[in-house]
Amino acid sequence: MPSLLRHWLWHGLWRWCGRGRWLGRWLWRKRRLLLCLRPQLQRQLQRQPQPQCQRGFTLVELLIALSLIGIITLLLFSGLRLGSRSWEAVDNVSERVADLRIARNLIERALRQTRATTLVVDGVQVPVIAGDAESMEWVAPLSAHVGIPGLYILRLTLEDAGDYPRLVLTRWLLHPEILEGTGESPPWEPLMEQFGSAVELGPFDRDLAAGAYGRTVLLPQVARFQLAYFGQQQSGPEREWLEEWIDQPEPPELIRLDLTTPSQGWPVTLIRLPGPEVIVDQDW
Repeated sequence: MPSLLRHWLWHGLWRWCGRGRWLGRWLWRKRRLLLCLRPQLQRQLQRQPQPQCQRGFTLVELLIALSLIGIITLLLFSGLRLGSRSWEAVDNVSERVADLRIARNLIERALRQTRATTLVVDGVQVPVIAGDAESMEWVAPLSAHVGIPGLYILRLTLEDAGDYPRLVLTRWLLHPEILEGTGESPPWEPLMEQFGSAVELGPFDRDLAAGAYGRTVLLPQVARFQLAYFGQQQSGPEREWLEEWIDQPEPPELIRLDLTTPSQGWPVTLIRLPGPEVIVDQDW
């Protein structure tokens, strides 16, 4: 139907221009030419690239993006701050635990290497191993990084230092000249005989007499320090736990060590001294 309508229109136009048939013929030819060129024009139009729609960010989108970036940055910095605080807390706890662990390891190692030694003091043989609930003295070897390598008389005591006492380790090289005393180091006296006497033992954390004498603060603050001794005394009926070990020729078989600081606890430790193996009831 549309084709017949177009044909009728072109025919009427040609009739209207009858006085000039040449004009009608010209229009008729142009019609045919346009009909022939119509497919080519359509193909050319299809080949031309269509303009792409380019659009940017709106103000709302920009505000949303900035808000998301701010939230992500805040979360990252909060995580970093939390991590740094956790790291500092772990370092502080590690330092407190390290001080207590080093002190306990030194005491345990020295006690496990105890040597039964007897010295003559004023013509009387005195065993160099004695102690009570808060102090002890014994003989054990020390390595070269401490001082002169060899056997030392080690004394472990508590000394007043304000709110909490401090734990001090004093050492004398087991040598007659050092035990008698020099200009730099005080003379050695048995632990139980020295209590009550005002003897200046020298400064802390300094090696005197070429390293043969020294005093070291193992722990600056001690909350609890208790010793107990298991063994059979020379006049005792059987082996038992005792609060002191005095005037005994042989060292005890076991020592119970309870050492803690105000900021760090530690379980009680049983230390076996050199000697035959024994079986001990743990209900103490």
